[in-house]
Amino acid sequence: MVGLIVAMEIEANGIIERLTDVSSQKISGIRFTRGRLSGTDVVVCVCGVGKVFAGTCAEIMVLRYSPDYIINTGVAGTLTEELGIGDVAIGVSAVQHDMDTTPIGDPRGFLSIINEVYLKCDPHVVSLFEKACNSEGIKCAKGTVATGDQFIHCDEQKNFIKTNFENCVCCEMEGAAVGQICTVNKVPFAIVRAISDTAGGESPADFAEFARMAAERSIKVLEKVVGKLD
Repeated sequence: MVGLIVAMEIEANGIIERLTDVSSQKISGIRFTRGRLSGTDVVVCVCGVGKVFAGTCAEIMVLRYSPDYIINTGVAGTLTEELGIGDVAIGVSAVQHDMDTTPIGDPRGFLSIINEVYLKCDPHVVSLFEKACNSEGIKCAKGTVATGDQFIHCDEQKNFIKTNFENCVCCEMEGAAVGQICTVNKVPFAIVRAISDTAGGESPADFAEFARMAAERSIKVLEKVVGKLD
């Protein structure tokens, strides 16, 4: 089984409408929808926006459904000139850019107990996403996904993230929280995000206009990848 975690209804609806053999249940206020996508058993949920919701959702998914993989998908703001609106960012790793215990000597983004800054995405799934994008003619770039409880919307915020963390390709609000839960539970994970905005001053308007298109693009490559994870 593959677990699929998204932040918003706009992202989930396009996945759920493609499912067969559908059933659902609600746990802790989160609806988990099971079915088959591209011939593979999946469970899909809308976790809500932000790291706490994403982590809660991922832990429930691990304990209740025992997925072989968890994929966090949806939309994001770009942090690289390589990616524009509609292109796809594929996480090789993820960081929590707003995690800061530097006053006690830790590196920025350090996660205690795990004792890591960068959470590693599963290389097999990363490779599948890259091949799926290439086969669909969708421009993509691999790198670090920067997660935090902030909607990044100005150059100062963007530059802070890019200065403090390596090879950042996009910013969003859930991926590294999902990655943290997967890491402690030893579940392989991946993060793939279609770019919906520039993470600049115009981002709120960009997001509203382009989120649906970007979400549909991420679903397109998701279908191809899930079918290879059965």
